[in-house]
Amino acid sequence: MTAVKKAIITDAGFASRYLPITKTIPKAMIPIGSKPVMQLCVEECAEAGIEEIIIVATPNTKSKEIYEDYFHNPSENVKALLEKQGKMDRFEPVEKILKFPKITVIEQDPSLPYGNGSPILSAKEFVKDEEAFVVLYSDDLILGEGDVKTLISEYEKHPEAKGVITAQEMPEEVWNKYGMIALKENGTLSHIVEKPKTPDLSPSNLTSYGRYLLTPEVFDYLVPTNTGLDGELWTVDAITKLTEKGDVIVAKSKGKWITTGDPKNYFMAHLEYVLNETDYAEDVRRFIEKH
Repeated sequence: MTAVKKAIITDAGFASRYLPITKTIPKAMIPIGSKPVMQLCVEECAEAGIEEIIIVATPNTKSKEIYEDYFHNPSENVKALLEKQGKMDRFEPVEKILKFPKITVIEQDPSLPYGNGSPILSAKEFVKDEEAFVVLYSDDLILGEGDVKTLISEYEKHPEAKGVITAQEMPEEVWNKYGMIALKENGTLSHIVEKPKTPDLSPSNLTSYGRYLLTPEVFDYLVPTNTGLDGELWTVDAITKLTEKGDVIVAKSKGKWITTGDPKNYFMAHLEYVLNETDYAEDVRRFIEKH
């Protein structure tokens, strides 16, 4: 049995690139196939044996209410209608959702600085006494074997580690868009170079993205006053500080990372998911070939 029981999934921004739809629903409720992005992240956690998931939603919106309804509402009215129609097989996906591990939805603390570290800090009380916990950014999806399994497996091999991050090799033309990983001589994390302006400034071809296993010691550095680039609170800054206390393992993803962070990448991620994960993939391929 793994010592890693809890996961934090963040979706706490306003997703302005997706307006107008995100003025009403959270970005991670936009569908990939027939499931919202958030559900795919939850499934990745469930498949890895995570027992409790904390979803961090955007404050001062209806996001918390929407997530709670989606994951906790038994939809008895829908069930009754499908029973009457003899179509209970269509209710099976809802029953699956209701059997997920415990899901707690909170709002990001609005007093915290802007930055991707603030949702994690907002969930501190839920994980501060854990041996370790997993963090997923809901912008990031993994096709194939999920990264949460990989993170936990690597931590079980290196229980003395202060953290584990997954990485993916990326072509040179996109290094300037992502955090690029610098390794120590022993192959563990040294630091991450955010969006190097030219290829020669990138320390490797390994990209870091939103899949981490962290120990509570990260909260020694993930504090409101430790803002970095552009005045934001960055998770990678806190992870880099952890390397001063011990090793942070870098593990290559066993799946394929795709991002839904903006409408263009979302469309390509959706298409790739459909072509690889659905039973109507061949119909879509034929449609594309004709057009």
